[in-house]
Amino acid sequence: MEMLSPHWFQIQEILFPYLQEKTGPMGSNHERLVAIIELSNVRTFIRKIYHGRSGGRPWHDRVEIAIAFLAKHIFNLPTTRALIDRLHYDGVLRRLCGWERKGHIPSESKFSRVFKEFSTMNVMETLLDRIVAMYHGDRIIGHVRRDATEIDAREKATKKPKLADKEGKAISKKRGRPKKGEVRQVSDKEVKRLEKQPFQSLGEMLADLPTCCDIGSKVNSQGYKISWKGYKLHLDTIDGDIPVSAILTSASVHDSQVALPLSTMTEKKIKACYELMDSAYDAQNIRNHIAKKGHVPLIDFNRRSPKDERRFEDFEKERYKERSGAERANSNLKDNLGARTIRVRGHKKVFMHLCLGLVIMAVEQTVRLLM
Repeated sequence: MEMLSPHWFQIQEILFPYLQEKTGPMGSNHERLVAIIELSNVRTFIRKIYHGRSGGRPWHDRVEIAIAFLAKHIFNLPTTRALIDRLHYDGVLRRLCGWERKGHIPSESKFSRVFKEFSTMNVMETLLDRIVAMYHGDRIIGHVRRDATEIDAREKATKKPKLADKEGKAISKKRGRPKKGEVRQVSDKEVKRLEKQPFQSLGEMLADLPTCCDIGSKVNSQGYKISWKGYKLHLDTIDGDIPVSAILTSASVHDSQVALPLSTMTEKKIKACYELMDSAYDAQNIRNHIAKKGHVPLIDFNRRSPKDERRFEDFEKERYKERSGAERANSNLKDNLGARTIRVRGHKKVFMHLCLGLVIMAVEQTVRLLM
């Protein structure tokens, strides 16, 4: 905060008036874009990525296009075509991105190629990690809020493969508990993911999570079962509704299966005291893993029978109220930062689209801590 405060003061008192004279009157979204550019150091970050690369001019327009992608989410524009149209008639936005004339704006196909390039290189995910390390790496964080939200996608859902015996014939897997005296052989593939994760590295845990587009379902806050086609975003936020870690999986993946990978990712970035989760994460493996790290798990209880009398203590109830920040972060990402207007296809591109919104949210929510 000591580093951020004077920088933010200079942006407000010096940079904004200077840009008003050079580019013309700026609206609130123009000022938001300027703040994101300066506080995230996106120009320096993109230049470092492409510095020293051979093969023509691979870095040409990459900084400007990266800023334009951030502007697309700030202005909540649904498509790249809408972004290009906005750049043509909004001279202030065009100059802030780095193009002086309309003829300098790249074509829609180039925007698409660079978007694919950024998604393959995990550019925005790495930028989010740098922002968290820059402003929150040396802080003691009180609460980490963990939650998952549905992400609708415009692509064909992948069908789940059917089980087959040694001869290749399809077989149906018996569901439910075995009968009295029945013995079922459990293979390595049938070992539950949550049981394997405590003994795996972060890379192994992430590689084991499905990432294809499929059908997911859940019971909403009103008690109704809803379904969607696409993905599920698992997100860790800290005090101030600041996103820290994110994982995108298939829509059918249960929330609890991503708790340990998220917890491991967040532990490498910040120091926290409490980890707050809803009843979907009520599993003893998760509680034990968090407790071993020296953190306090505050997980709501999934009462599967009337005999289950587990309850929070009074002081735990008050602290658990902080988990509402996870819902605010998901709502902000969907309503204001483009998570409802996904037009790209494929796991990497969808995650890139979401990370653009998370970068903006991380910077803006960090600035709000000063106000």
